[in-house]
Amino acid sequence: MAPRQKVEGFGFNPAESEHYFLVTISAAREEPVYISEHFTWDDSEVRRQLSFALGREDSKIRVVLPRYQWEAIADAVRAEFNQRLKKNGLKMRKWKSGQTPLSRLFGKELVLLAWAIEDADPALIPVATKNWLGLAPEERWWLFTMTNAATGHAVTSRNKGWRKAVRYALTENPVSDYQPQRPDMELFEVMEAEAPWASPAASVRRIPSPHSRSSSEKAETGER
Repeated sequence: MAPRQKVEGFGFNPAESEHYFLVTISAAREEPVYISEHFTWDDSEVRRQLSFALGREDSKIRVVLPRYQWEAIADAVRAEFNQRLKKNGLKMRKWKSGQTPLSRLFGKELVLLAWAIEDADPALIPVATKNWLGLAPEERWWLFTMTNAATGHAVTSRNKGWRKAVRYALTENPVSDYQPQRPDMELFEVMEAEAPWASPAASVRRIPSPHSRSSSEKAETGER
């Protein structure tokens, strides 16, 4: 019988892939929360924390959130991820002081929501969270991929291009107002084959580009 593989944090299995995300939460409440993306795994948390403290991971940080913003989304994200882990027989997790790994798919979903709220009015964070929950995982992955390719740097890409569009899409546009469908991309087939538990058994929808405008908006400005 094959030995049981160890799963770290929220669904991250280093034996399957060393691509993962890391949530770093300081014990000091005045410190922000860092979410970073990594492609190699060190099973020593002490070495990971030292590397982070020395600034070696700066280029891998995808977003930095003040503690109040993080606390506004942490419970909803934890519940969403744990629901999917439980359905697939994996241990449920919780956020902790220090570092918490996430599978690369969960990490992409979390970063997407964090990007949506980083420069948003705090009063709109519940709206962004609700809209994020209304998206299928595949839609979150696609939006992350498009945004990360153009504006993925934690600091220099803030409030620009796709990053800005994501904020408007999740804080001002209720999910129920449009009918997104699945983009015609092989990316999702690859992701689902590698981690089928990351996607709930639900129909997949197509999500429009954040740059697209509705016919009603165009009519107001006289566009065709």
